[in-house]
Amino acid sequence: MESWLIPAAPATFVEEIKKSRFITLLAHTDGVAAAKAFVESVRADHPDARHHCVAWVAGPPNDSQQLGFSDDGEPAGTAGKPMLAQLMGSGVGEITAVVVRYYGGIL
Repeated sequence: MESWLIPAAPATFVEEIKKSRFITLLAHTDGVAAAKAFVESVRADHPDARHHCVAWVAGPPNDSQQLGFSDDGEPAGTAGKPMLAQLMGSGVGEITAVVVRYYGGIL
């Protein structure tokens, strides 16, 4: 039977870069429906954010049917896809990451 690491608890990390505030939220999500539900809960908690970039590995790390990402308005391929690559390379499964961005006025 295949095994993989899963998140033991939700995690949050906050960082400010060029006056924009980034909040990264990670959670255990067992399946695509749970991943989408987590994303929607983060969107509801941060409705004024400029972007909610997303990536998930909602099952085993090697199951391409349970992968997803979104750049949410950031330039194509610059947010969700690199996030997904990091999750896939970690060997962790059943995980969803959302990076919330509050724009600070400096590019």
